[in-house]
Amino acid sequence: MPQGRLFVVAGPSGAGKGTLIKELLSRYPQAWLSVSTTTRKPRSGEKHGVQYHFITEEEFRDMARGGAFLEWEEVHGNMYGTPLEMVKEKRSQGKDVILEIDVKGAGQVRSREPEAVAIFVQPPSIEILEERLRGRATEGEEELQERLSNALKESLEKDDFDYVVLNDDLDRAAHKLCAIYEMESPVVKAAKKENRR
Repeated sequence: MPQGRLFVVAGPSGAGKGTLIKELLSRYPQAWLSVSTTTRKPRSGEKHGVQYHFITEEEFRDMARGGAFLEWEEVHGNMYGTPLEMVKEKRSQGKDVILEIDVKGAGQVRSREPEAVAIFVQPPSIEILEERLRGRATEGEEELQERLSNALKESLEKDDFDYVVLNDDLDRAAHKLCAIYEMESPVVKAAKKENRR
């Protein structure tokens, strides 16, 4: 059983990362989505340990000081981090670990784990991104404008990623993400080899 690989899926808020990852996870049981830790308040319908581990800022800072995160970042006034031990544990069990994080966090992961596969999810346009963000109605106008401004800056960094997936058509984008995953996953390759025997 090979060690699982780390896949970083990043991109602007509202680009559709979560939807594409959900599709990938439904097709590949050997992929595991890391659950981030955050200081932000749960949104309607979110559960602790499912979408995020929700903790206080004091708890978060203690964990960060203790080196408990693979990466962590303050985004839109809240802190988000990827728990290091869980990532190590899942990879050692032969699971590929998928991180759904922001662009800054992706940079931190790549500096610590250079073999991680970095995938940037690009929205079709800033206008469509704004439509999506307004449609989910989870931010006030000021935060929405900040997210759009950040999206423009983040899009300039897409060339630093191994792959870019344009999310203009959900089926096509999901197909591309899955094709990248199959090509880069040692776990999938080992399973295919085993099946050919």
